[in-house]
Amino acid sequence: MNLRWLIDLDRRMLLALNGSDSLFLDGVMKIYTTTVVWVPVALVLLFIVLKNNTPRTALLTVIAVALAIVATDQVSSHLIKPLVGRLRPCNDPAIMHLIDTANGYRSGGYSFTSSHACNSFGIFAIVSLIIRHRGLSLTLLLWAIINSFSRIYLGVHYPGDILCGAILGASIGAVVYLGYRYVYRRIDQPMARITDNYTLSGYQSSDAQLMCLSIYAVFALICIGALIYINNNIL
Repeated sequence: MNLRWLIDLDRRMLLALNGSDSLFLDGVMKIYTTTVVWVPVALVLLFIVLKNNTPRTALLTVIAVALAIVATDQVSSHLIKPLVGRLRPCNDPAIMHLIDTANGYRSGGYSFTSSHACNSFGIFAIVSLIIRHRGLSLTLLLWAIINSFSRIYLGVHYPGDILCGAILGASIGAVVYLGYRYVYRRIDQPMARITDNYTLSGYQSSDAQLMCLSIYAVFALICIGALIYINNNIL
């Protein structure tokens, strides 16, 4: 099967979406895509899990989320990428000179599938299914989309890498959740909630809102960091 037309389409889409003339967006995307900046959100999630579960089910929940993260990373980075062996656009001699990079930002390794997209959508899927709060689910979806798009913006992934990584990650997250739910129902029974103060899975709605707030707070800090990035590149 000739996939040349699909590869060419992927390249054209990348060149249309990659980079900009904005130092501010360069800074936002470069900071957004780093893992360490999201540690506060992970700590808030841990707090919410511990607060809304018994010690036994809290441990199960932490293991399930960790398993989803490890599985998405291992399948994408250590199984599919070496098997496909697709060069990143910023390292591909056929296209690298057309890529707009943010202050020379580049990444090594292979491109397909995007581990950032795979991990992000895996987290989105399993956390959304566990907590069951519409506002949080939408916030996590937005977070995952921006995190994935940042890799196209920075020129280290093709749109096809992102799309396939997102589908793979969401699928892995959903499968891990099914295993989590199977075990959960055998060690505990979720309490029925009849007010809007709780989500469908028994988490306090205010705690889900707290996690939403933490995500937006980190994004605000990223924007501040982008302003500092502009200042450093102008001086």
